Amino acid sequence: MLRVPLCLSAVPRSRFLGKAMRSLDEFAREKLGVLERAKLRRTPSVTTRAGIWAERDGRRLLSFSCNDYLNFSQHPEVIAAAVEAAGLYGVGAGASRLVTGNHPLYAELERRLARLKGTEAACVFGSGYLANTGIIPALVGPDDLIVVDELSHACIHAGAKLSGAVVKLYRHADTADAEALLTAHRSGKQRALIATDGVFSMDGDLAPLTALSELAQRFDAWLLSDDAHGIGVVGGGRGSSFVNGAAEVPLQMGTLSKAVGAYGGYLCASRAVIDLMQTRARTFIYSTGLPPPVVAAATAALGLIERDPDYAAEPLRKARAFTRALNLAEAQSAIVPVIVGDTEAALAASELLRDENFLVVAIRPPTVPEGTARLRFAFTAQHPDAEIDRLADVVRRRVLRR
Repeated sequence: MLRVPLCLSAVPRSRFLGKAMRSLDEFAREKLGVLERAKLRRTPSVTTRAGIWAERDGRRLLSFSCNDYLNFSQHPEVIAAAVEAAGLYGVGAGASRLVTGNHPLYAELERRLARLKGTEAACVFGSGYLANTGIIPALVGPDDLIVVDELSHACIHAGAKLSGAVVKLYRHADTADAEALLTAHRSGKQRALIATDGVFSMDGDLAPLTALSELAQRFDAWLLSDDAHGIGVVGGGRGSSFVNGAAEVPLQMGTLSKAVGAYGGYLCASRAVIDLMQTRARTFIYSTGLPPPVVAAATAALGLIERDPDYAAEPLRKARAFTRALNLAEAQSAIVPVIVGDTEAALAASELLRDENFLVVAIRPPTVPEGTARLRFAFTAQHPDAEIDRLADVVRRRVLRR
């Protein structure tokens, strides 16, 4: 008997949907409608990068929205290291690092990270988000206290929630408020953790790490700083813990996906803490290792940062030129926010800059608090000074209307 193959594309999708699946789709469409009306729906745009330039929707734009602060993702030495590693070890790790995914390149990367951060050891995770959601629950639990800067990255909040500990948020960069929370809640808790960004990703300001370190000592708390946007940019390239001398931060976490130009997350700490992470951090144990080319690329980039701290200082220099031109508070990092307030106004301002061939993406809630939608400018070592001057002029005339 001849069987005619069923053409699934010709069959109404509804025939395959049970009641539960239809309700799921209805829920999704309803939520999307609410987000659409609030101008909060996200849609990824296909972007091709070539250094500081981005091509989007057929237009070539000078990008001030990329976190590749040192432009290392396309540096010849970094690319060459990745290519060589792919030839030697392939393009994937194949398994968790505790199974067969701990390829030989990891040892050198972790050695370099520990040296840069001045710690005994380091441990690399699959991403910054995986790092914090693994580190925090491995250290604290239901009998413990976590005190978190309210503007810390979402992965810190996620890791704190996963831990089951009592979580208290202190006002942004307000050490006195953190102290008040520790005074009120530290007693009776077995362990305490203070967690903060080192450089805040949406505001570009620095955490008061020296003061937080002193606070941690007084309350027998452990200090964790997420240096995703600090490593390679501030503190001579060593990160936010080294901006004013060297703050005592026993848990120096960060990413390899911004200034380092590759991918992955890390923790730099004592040998005992790192051994604990490799034994108990679930996001380390149950995640496939990073691909060998990515690890090799990150190692090469760290070598460049160590060799040329003057180059690492360029993003901050350029950010400060921008803030001076607009009479804004002096930049503390490569990130400069221009707060617009209203979501629609921020989107419109982004389009105005696009008309001038600049890519500056509008940042909207829930990434930032309600009423603080903004343009987030990220400066890199290779942005031409003349273009920064032109950008400042456009922002002054067309966005700030000064």
